[in-house]
Amino acid sequence: MGVHDGHRQRKKQQFAQHGLDGFADHEVLELLLYYAIPRRDTNEIAHRLLQKFGSLQDVINAPVEELEKVEGMGSNAAVFLALLPEVNRRINVRRGEEKIINSVETAGKFFMGLLCGERRELLYQVCVDAKGKVLQYKRLAAGTASMAPVSIREVVENALHTDATAVLLGHNHPSGIALPSEEDRRITLQIKDALATMGIALADHIIVADNDFVSMAASGMLL
Repeated sequence: MGVHDGHRQRKKQQFAQHGLDGFADHEVLELLLYYAIPRRDTNEIAHRLLQKFGSLQDVINAPVEELEKVEGMGSNAAVFLALLPEVNRRINVRRGEEKIINSVETAGKFFMGLLCGERRELLYQVCVDAKGKVLQYKRLAAGTASMAPVSIREVVENALHTDATAVLLGHNHPSGIALPSEEDRRITLQIKDALATMGIALADHIIVADNDFVSMAASGMLL
């Protein structure tokens, strides 16, 4: 057993006995990287990650392409770290998921489960039936500063594919201000009109920021 192997084993035992209590942020990353980078000193890589991104949370939420730029990472390790928030997000959504979205509160809860804590701007579409039952939710865009790149055709096709009665949209503002921009409003109304030609309603568009959300429907912005 080499020096690195002995160190790794001790860190694994420490976690097994005490969890992450007593671990510094760089040691958390070091431990995680054991499982993606064999037989290398991941301590130095962990320090580089924190130096580049600033915090453990920002490292975990960083895009794959940015993680890959850090010396020593490689694609396997970058994808591994990027998987962590995605898995957590899916668990949170399914844990608190409302099978029926039939109010502003249930819509806000659903999208907050998808989007809270996300550092990139993401846009999701949710398709529901006449009773508000969730038929499908799908990410439409990631990392953009506005809704401009959204394909209206894709939104309509998703709704038709699931035989949806209504659609809800939701995206986040990492800036922390849960108010729709003029671009948000313009594209949202275009989507509403396109869906209406197919007999499908746009029930709401939820904007999430920090631990708050704004409903465009409740705010009278979908009229």
